[in-house]
Amino acid sequence: MELKEYLEQGVSPYHVVKTAKERLQAMGFRELQTGDMEVPEAGKGYFISPYDSAFFAFRVNPEKQGMRIALAHTDSPSFLVKPNPEMPEKPYLRINVEPYGGMLKRTWFDRPLGIAGRVILKNEADAFSPKEMYFDSESPWFVIPSLAPHLDHGIETEKIDEQKCLIPLYGIGEKESISFLGKIAEKLSVKEEDILTYSLYLYNTDPAEKVGVQEDFLLAPRIDNIASVAALTEALIHTEMPEVCLDLIACFDNEEIGSRSKQGADSELLKLVIEDLYRRMGKTEQIISEYKDSMMLSVDGAHAVHPNFKEKSDVTAQVVPGGGVVLKSSASQRYVTDSKASAIIKGLCEKHKIPVQEQANRSGAPGGQTLGPIASSYLPVLAADIGIPMLAMHSARELAAGKDYDALYRLMTVFFG
Repeated sequence: MELKEYLEQGVSPYHVVKTAKERLQAMGFRELQTGDMEVPEAGKGYFISPYDSAFFAFRVNPEKQGMRIALAHTDSPSFLVKPNPEMPEKPYLRINVEPYGGMLKRTWFDRPLGIAGRVILKNEADAFSPKEMYFDSESPWFVIPSLAPHLDHGIETEKIDEQKCLIPLYGIGEKESISFLGKIAEKLSVKEEDILTYSLYLYNTDPAEKVGVQEDFLLAPRIDNIASVAALTEALIHTEMPEVCLDLIACFDNEEIGSRSKQGADSELLKLVIEDLYRRMGKTEQIISEYKDSMMLSVDGAHAVHPNFKEKSDVTAQVVPGGGVVLKSSASQRYVTDSKASAIIKGLCEKHKIPVQEQANRSGAPGGQTLGPIASSYLPVLAADIGIPMLAMHSARELAAGKDYDALYRLMTVFFG
């Protein structure tokens, strides 16, 4: 399955997981349920999804020792729809939203925006088990119109008031004739009064496109971090018998807002899933001793040196699109890579002729934090932060090089090996 398909189908964290699960099932992976006693067979593919916006996929080889784990996240910067969202002010119809994650706000003006996520419906028979449905408008229902410079000559330099400037428009007319929730209910073929609540995100409907005279670049929404989810999923699919006891990919939600949630990396979820798998294999007592034979990769976007703002990058440890996989390090451990982990990745890349480059943040500019340091605090194994170099990270449309995705996929296949 091509990266383009993952990008265009993964319009919300729920849809990212849905896309990956359907791909895994199509390639012979079976879903396990949390808490059951089924023992996974050696070499066979399985996945488990304790929450709708996170999933784990794996293969086991109980005769071996150690784990190879790779992490990614399913969420991207977006807008989350607030409760009671409708804001009818004649003649315009708008909905109330709040930014989700650290987006480049100005890039979201004048974009065609769809809406997707999860809708929760009442279950009169059991209030503790409400009905859930996924929703995708599948077309642009919204737009956030920018203000013309003729009306405010300082508009380019003024700070954006999120509550005023970033409110999307969805129609002209009367609320009674164009109800926001009514349109959702209509598309889902349910009654509007049965909708109790929702987790709905706006998303950019622009397609993924190749750009550049040689089509070097991929310009698309949600490259961060669907590219990592795609590379991990495809690599695990095309790896057969693990060289260690457990090959596992873990794709979490809520990284863009700090990972502190039940389905985020800053929880015991990864540790609990691994403990459950070792229990199924009858190896519970060996799990701690196998940490020393284990390695974990945190796979996320990396900041390429910007051609117009080179001073924002480090003076020597710079990376560029098309230069290959990025190995990220940080003295503050905002990236979890240490020298041994770095040597392993560089050795794998050299052996298999995979291009690799090293990146550190400019001193005094801390940059973002990844899943690596967070997950390592719950699972103390050797770990490294890697990813593909990007420009315009957290924009409504991000920029990367297609050959770097190919290099990442190849690295993940030899990592799982």
